[in-house]
Amino acid sequence: MRARVEVIEGSHGDADVVDRACAGADAVFWLAPDDGDAPSAETVYVDFTRPAAEAFARHGVRRVVAITALGRGTPHGDDAGLVTSSLAMCDLIAASGVAFRAVACPSFMHNLLHHVGSINEQDAFFMMTDPDLKAPTVATRDIAATAARLLLDDTWRGSGQVAVLGPEDLSPTDMARIVSEVIGREIHYRQVPGSAFKARMTGSGMTDAMAQGMVDMFEAKNRGLDNAEPRTTESTTPTTFRQWCEEVLRPALSN
Repeated sequence: MRARVEVIEGSHGDADVVDRACAGADAVFWLAPDDGDAPSAETVYVDFTRPAAEAFARHGVRRVVAITALGRGTPHGDDAGLVTSSLAMCDLIAASGVAFRAVACPSFMHNLLHHVGSINEQDAFFMMTDPDLKAPTVATRDIAATAARLLLDDTWRGSGQVAVLGPEDLSPTDMARIVSEVIGREIHYRQVPGSAFKARMTGSGMTDAMAQGMVDMFEAKNRGLDNAEPRTTESTTPTTFRQWCEEVLRPALSN
């Protein structure tokens, strides 16, 4: 397999590197990385992606698949912090003239791994989300499978979105119950206010603007940002939260 791979060393945040990587490329997978040190969400998504969008057009890349968030076309997508900037990133890529698909995601099941310490030490996990708000959540493996399918399919054209919603809508209370059943002890969910959440983010080194972008995102999710996308056979992905807990979270809690 490695014999079929050409490695371009460097960061895809470097305009020269991304230009060399796009030369001769037929399809590109695009993922803007987290950057808690950034001065704004616009910097993380739009400014970071602009050199790549120019390279896509310059080198005649035919298809681009990018990871983004749910929220396009909803009443909350314009004031949703990181989500709003991620959607603007997609607009920038689409404007380059490539055929484009945005893989639109709700919150990741994988995010719960950030709470391994509090689950082990306090039998609880803490988020801003309304405890009774049922919303989709997706496993990263299913996001990867969808992106890979799109990258290998050379028949689609134009710009569009492909949602990945997991197999069911769950509230944080539901998630706490399932985690409890999987690991064999009672785990609780505790909602924290935005001010406390932001203080925790900035206390860990995140810039004020990026922390506020996180707060704005979760406030939009509490207003229904992730619930507007209709669930269809195509948008329903296979990995259940219980399966993810058994295969990923439980081993992480044991380490």
